[in-house]
Amino acid sequence: MPQELTTNREAEILEECQTVIGYRFRRLELLRAALTHTSGADTRADSNERLEFLGDSVLGLVCCEQLYLRFPDYQEGDLTKIKSAVVSRHTCAHLSRQLNLGEYLFLGKGMNYHSVLPANLLADVYESLVGAMYLDGGLEPVKQFILKYLNPEIEEVAEAAHAGNYKSLLQQVAQKEFNATPAYHLLDEKGPDHSKCFKISAVVGRYHYPAAWGRTKKEAEQKAAMNALAMINAEPIPFPSD
Repeated sequence: MPQELTTNREAEILEECQTVIGYRFRRLELLRAALTHTSGADTRADSNERLEFLGDSVLGLVCCEQLYLRFPDYQEGDLTKIKSAVVSRHTCAHLSRQLNLGEYLFLGKGMNYHSVLPANLLADVYESLVGAMYLDGGLEPVKQFILKYLNPEIEEVAEAAHAGNYKSLLQQVAQKEFNATPAYHLLDEKGPDHSKCFKISAVVGRYHYPAAWGRTKKEAEQKAAMNALAMINAEPIPFPSD
């Protein structure tokens, strides 16, 4: 995209973006603001930062409502774990790439237009677009837009949680939040050979989460994954080892 845009080129970009997202803005200035990075704005107030703030809350609301309605038997803690796996900065950046939103950004002259855009910038424009759509058309259109792309994420994460596969759920959270794959470290074992217990800790990147004991390594790993998920969600750990 060229560094300086004519009015006609701006109109083309806004038109292309609306076609891709499947929504027509009544107030095109909202879309223009949503696509404007601070580097391409005259003032910070003209950038997409405020819309990003709003969009983050709208995204969370839509996701929480969907989880609440679809999983009536899940308790608050279960819903929180699924939400943390579904809605994250990583997910927003991924959805932004799916929609090629980076192609429609209005950036400043100092930005390198030929390099790969950073994930945080892509996540920002997705959230700001959600905020702009909410202001322009209300909750229903933006809910349809969000769920069109988020439902597959919800299905995948909920399936793992429903099956009690907390290792799988932790893997999804770790990849989305930390861009890392969990590892499980055996810290201790005790008991006779025919009846051993194992103490295992989940490790994600440089984070070592509280260990858990289990009668098998598989059980200890599942419990360690649950401890890690609880810590990530700022909840009490369910299986203290000491």
